[in-house]
Amino acid sequence: MADNLIERLEAWFLPVEGSLTAFSGGVDSALVLYLSNRFLGDRGIGVIADSPSLKRRDLHQAREFCRRFGIRLRIIRTGELENPNYARNPANRCFFCKDTLYRTMADIRQEYPGYYVLNGTNREDHGDYRPGLQAASNHGIHSPLADCGIGKREVRLLARHFGLPVWDKPASPCLSSRIPYGRKVTEHKLQQIERAETLLNRFGFAEVRVRHFGKEARIEVPRADVERLLGHKTRLKKEMGKLGFDTATIDSEGLVSGKLNRAIATHG
Repeated sequence: MADNLIERLEAWFLPVEGSLTAFSGGVDSALVLYLSNRFLGDRGIGVIADSPSLKRRDLHQAREFCRRFGIRLRIIRTGELENPNYARNPANRCFFCKDTLYRTMADIRQEYPGYYVLNGTNREDHGDYRPGLQAASNHGIHSPLADCGIGKREVRLLARHFGLPVWDKPASPCLSSRIPYGRKVTEHKLQQIERAETLLNRFGFAEVRVRHFGKEARIEVPRADVERLLGHKTRLKKEMGKLGFDTATIDSEGLVSGKLNRAIATHG
């Protein structure tokens, strides 16, 4: 299967003179960036936004990824928190984030006439609520994975085939996605969330979400890990208190990606 997918992707890149890949550090965009370097060499460049909504660990891992594979990386400041449309956290917040990112990348693209701007959108992303896709469409961004009909399972298969260290990395959406829509996004909240999730990683939980409900932290881990997390409840409450949360609630349903999007369906 991998050989067929690789042939499909190689054919996609054949007419591409060069590319700038919007790199988040996640497996989808990492695969696209790796492939751009594989097929285009030095003309396959990565661009990552050093933003408060990106975990410091993810930024570090992204740098290491590019060093490991000899990929050129541009680090940019996007400043989306300065945009009131983003900071007030509407249901389409992601649109304003991606719009800011792609506008900044358009400035860089002037240095590389004819280069495509790429993202890591895969086939299945089009079936989810993703306002950022509209921003990508507005800016003429190319999505090689989606164009080649490649979904999440194939992405990980290919990443593993190429020996990418992120092939099994859990999904890690931006930190702003932990704040319920309508509640303002601030740098302080994002720092609280990152520190809280780092704490849980140290407790031995690789995949976590800490939803920020003011003084309450609502914690999600995969359902199979909920009981184990309950064993840390006393210590967890104490440590979360140090981060500014009066209450730490463990969600018994377990981790559900995009759980806060349910509010859109409820009110829509």
